[in-house]
Amino acid sequence: MNELSELRRIAGQLIMVRLFGTELDEDTAAFLRANRIRGACLFRQNMVDATQLTRFTGALQDVMGEQALIALDQEGGAVVRSTWVPAPPSAMALGAANDPELAFEVGAAVARAVRGLGFNWNFAPVLDLNNNPHNPVIAERSFGADPVTATRIALAWMAGSESEGVACCVKHFPGHGDTHVDSHRALPTVDKSVAELERFEFAPFRMAAQGEKGKTTAAPAMMTAHIVYPALDPEYPATMSHTILTGILREQWHYQGVVITDGMDMHAIAHRYGAGQAAVRALVAGADMVMAIGARATQEETVAAIAAAIASGELPMAQVEQKLARLAALAAAHPAGTANPGGAALQDTDAADRALMARAWARGLSARGHVRRPAPGSKVRLVARQDVVSDGVSEAGVPAASIAASLGQLFEVELVTFGDAEAFDWSTLPDDGRFTILASTSRRRYGPRARDGWRPDLHLALWNPYQALDFAAPALMTYGFAPPALDAVNAWLAGRIEAGGHCPVPGF
Repeated sequence: MNELSELRRIAGQLIMVRLFGTELDEDTAAFLRANRIRGACLFRQNMVDATQLTRFTGALQDVMGEQALIALDQEGGAVVRSTWVPAPPSAMALGAANDPELAFEVGAAVARAVRGLGFNWNFAPVLDLNNNPHNPVIAERSFGADPVTATRIALAWMAGSESEGVACCVKHFPGHGDTHVDSHRALPTVDKSVAELERFEFAPFRMAAQGEKGKTTAAPAMMTAHIVYPALDPEYPATMSHTILTGILREQWHYQGVVITDGMDMHAIAHRYGAGQAAVRALVAGADMVMAIGARATQEETVAAIAAAIASGELPMAQVEQKLARLAALAAAHPAGTANPGGAALQDTDAADRALMARAWARGLSARGHVRRPAPGSKVRLVARQDVVSDGVSEAGVPAASIAASLGQLFEVELVTFGDAEAFDWSTLPDDGRFTILASTSRRRYGPRARDGWRPDLHLALWNPYQALDFAAPALMTYGFAPPALDAVNAWLAGRIEAGGHCPVPGF
């Protein structure tokens, strides 16, 4: 084997790739083998059902070997990939419940589900502190705004996952919670002083990097943010910043776990740097693995660039060996392969975990203002967006017809839908005495036409809790739209439960 081929086989171990389709085809398998790639991240489009997915992950393990790292984003709430397993509440729902033991149980149940499908690495939990009500991408993915409380809940979730043998990856270091821009679409900047970053954004990640003596271990892995922090590095985003990844995370905080980049195909990176250049820069800065989740051509370019950087000494072999050792330790501590029981035992576990998730969704249910229930059997007018498609990060939102069917178990429902809240003529809604419910099923905040022209009797904020601030109306917040969240709403409307959660961000 020539030197170039060997260097490519080393470089391949430092990247995680995206796969296309729902089966491992021979061409992709050959690419993985030839470059000794050990990391693969699967998305919703790779998944059909449990039988197909376990076949797919099993094939990946056979090709990539015992050090395979097979990953997904199964955070909970709107950001899940496997949608047929017990539906976990979002981070903010757990923050609203404020119960570390419940968070541990949910983290363990999430891990049981994904472990049973062949995954050994979950890109969760989110440690971003969301204190920005206009953040377009984090919102309910955050456990809250208080550094101590949010981190305690998040690390309990992580410990639950670890107890079931699935590695977590906290994200997005050093903090994506206070941005106005989605890094999937552009390059955000967090222009805060070092003192402000130390007090707020850094706090959860420092705790996760170091662990709490006698309480929690350090996070096994951490994902970088494609964000510029001018007070730390005015030139490079964190993903490519030696000052941030090595200077702060490794040298100041002494973090020993794996550092992986966020997807390098995101616009914050892809539209400013070549794929190969960006990957090399991230590895030189201190990352251990680059998420090369673009097309095959991008993956090939990334492998070639890393191999060339090793050959030239730009990426010293001593550093490469340290990276490989950290990745090997992560895989050894969390071996790939399914570990769920079969038959009746699996059914019992699944049923118990579904009951747990339902209980957790209900515990997070939160009220704002003087909420009141319509009388049983009342005539209700439901106003909702017709459909909410996936934004590429989250799953598609719940269709208006599904909400109407859910509420129809309790009331006589008249459904009114809109496609664009700002184009919709809110004045056309009649004032005829019907109890009017607005169900908000997207993450996007409402504009002035909606906010200023109308007021429902009850606002069901079924996704982004900050939407409850857009109307001077009492609101019920679920922090997500999965079926157990709608069930919790119905239980409240029927008077079977109260809304005992407390929204863990300012303004509520």
